[in-house]
Amino acid sequence: MTNKSNRYINRELSWLQFNERVLQEAADKTVPLLERLRFIGIFSNNLDEFFKVRYATVKRISEAGKGGRKALGVYKADELLDLITKEVIEQQTKSLTILKSIYKELEAENIFVLTEDSIKHHEHQEFIKRFYVEKVSPALMAILLNDFTPIPRLQDSAAYLAVKMTVINGDNKYALLEIPRTIDRFVVLPRINSKDSIILLDDLIRYNLNSIFNVFDYDSIEAHMIKITRDAELDMESDLGKSFLEKLSKSVKNRKDGDPVRFVYDKNIAADTLHYLMSKMGIEENDSVIPGGRYHFRRDYMDFPSFGRTDLLYKKDKPLPIKGLSLNDNLFNKIAQQDYLQYTPYHTFSYTIKFLREAALDPKVKAIKITIYRLAKVSHIASSLINAAKNGKDVTVQIELQARFDEESNMLYAQRMQDEGVKLIFGVPGLKVHCKVCLVERLEENKIKRYGFISTGNFNSSTAKVYTDYTLFTANQEILKDLNKVFNFLDRNYIVNKYKHLLVSPHYAKNAFLKLIDQEIIKAREGKQAKIRLKLNSLTSYKMVDKLYEASQAGVEVQMIIRGVCCLIPQLKGLSESIKAISVVDKYLEHPRLLIFGADGNEKVFISSSDWMTRNLDNRVEVTCPIYDQSIKKEIIETFTIGWKDNVKARVFSKEQKNEYVKSNEPTFRSQVETYSYYLNKNNSK
Repeated sequence: MTNKSNRYINRELSWLQFNERVLQEAADKTVPLLERLRFIGIFSNNLDEFFKVRYATVKRISEAGKGGRKALGVYKADELLDLITKEVIEQQTKSLTILKSIYKELEAENIFVLTEDSIKHHEHQEFIKRFYVEKVSPALMAILLNDFTPIPRLQDSAAYLAVKMTVINGDNKYALLEIPRTIDRFVVLPRINSKDSIILLDDLIRYNLNSIFNVFDYDSIEAHMIKITRDAELDMESDLGKSFLEKLSKSVKNRKDGDPVRFVYDKNIAADTLHYLMSKMGIEENDSVIPGGRYHFRRDYMDFPSFGRTDLLYKKDKPLPIKGLSLNDNLFNKIAQQDYLQYTPYHTFSYTIKFLREAALDPKVKAIKITIYRLAKVSHIASSLINAAKNGKDVTVQIELQARFDEESNMLYAQRMQDEGVKLIFGVPGLKVHCKVCLVERLEENKIKRYGFISTGNFNSSTAKVYTDYTLFTANQEILKDLNKVFNFLDRNYIVNKYKHLLVSPHYAKNAFLKLIDQEIIKAREGKQAKIRLKLNSLTSYKMVDKLYEASQAGVEVQMIIRGVCCLIPQLKGLSESIKAISVVDKYLEHPRLLIFGADGNEKVFISSSDWMTRNLDNRVEVTCPIYDQSIKKEIIETFTIGWKDNVKARVFSKEQKNEYVKSNEPTFRSQVETYSYYLNKNNSK
């Protein structure tokens, strides 16, 4: 099968199917009602980022006059743009139907989302007028449009109401209202007769249109929302006289003026208003012009008020302690005796913070080295590192300033840490540093002993509550010797080290993965049991896909849990018959990367920061760590098996990309619920 369309799924279209799975959660009536609204928000936020990054990349290829088939795989760039727009319009239509259904169900729970036309109670009317005068009016930006001056450059992060004032026997007047981002999108109204009500800020502004434009003489007025999504690619200057921080800061600011890649409008907008706006903004019919609903920036639904209704939210499971490791223990003394595995959010993230706080205060600790990719807005990690520097420790932080959409937050912390004496490394030219590792050097009996942790996820206390991730705490000196070499490479990237234990991208990991697959292929050809189990966010590298096809044709059993994009087509006769792949989308975001080669007690197990994508394998610094501790190895295999048995939230990957749920005659088995029970039982066992 040489035809790529018969061999691979296009990356962008596969990603849209992942977002379809998020939308399925919003439609699922077994999901608590307010959580369904949050999934609408996640769906919308995902789509915004997709257009800023992936769609923008395809559009650049198309505009450069290139076919793009080599880079994009299955389709030419212009073909792909059309397919994406068609799929997105279908998904947007579906999402609006789901949102309407959720609103109906909210009303049955005495929660009402009011529009400007449905404000009946005098108390609500007075509240809205007062709120507008005191809060909204001072922050509202009104832009009058005319034929003689160009339209101001609309910001990617802003939502606008396009206003049309109709004048009988005269020319219509147009204006734009920029909805303030400094005010919560959902305005909670006074409770009346045991009923909770909110009004969206958009509608609150619509309610006050006459107050805003009372200086004009018009017969009627209307307002419809529009939204621009811009290319988020950073354009870095080459000015050698500027620091990296200065260049990146300017580039992030310039991102706000990137080329438009999507124009979304309320489908009920008047045709003449739409034509006027598109002509003023230079948007053409062949651009991604998408008719949408009344409200855009639906990512805000992630912060929809809960009104204290915990019955309409997921039950909050208390994060568990790691068995045998108390937060009251001296962690270094405990880790010196054995490795420990933290699996957030089932385990508390507090162990990571405690490890760094302990390192900051321990007189024996001489140095701390850590990589940082995404920090929380209020970061206990950064505070602990600054504290360590103030206590005279030698603190080195590799901070990835180009972590997309987190650049500004990371820059603020970078500046603060630099001011406090922390040594900062700003990465490797041409590579992003995506590994999540930490190394501590401690003086014990006049010798330096190393401690550290290696993780699949960011050191971020906020995301650790909703992202599932493994973190290995270890004092294995051989692994940590390799880890020290990684930091040496980050500091002096002209030195490429060799590693005995860690698989490090971009120099060695891909070939190591291929070799591990080859070992299973050899077993299969010798008639031995051969098995590969993978848990990844994405699988897009055609090189890795082809190697897995080769493994399948040799008879290797392959089980894959891929949350997001999967370019491999499972279960194709003669190509991938022994490969099965599922995606689990549920309460938590499945984020760990996990690799298991072999079976029956002879498994080689790894945790990793790396997906099997070209960018991770060839263009990023990633660390894949072997698991040597037998009890942890067993634990990781068992948690993979729990995920594989899911028959509630698991969808099957197929060539048709239908997102069908796993069909099973077994009792219902929801892996995230069962994983929490697994650790609860583990802690209660002797």
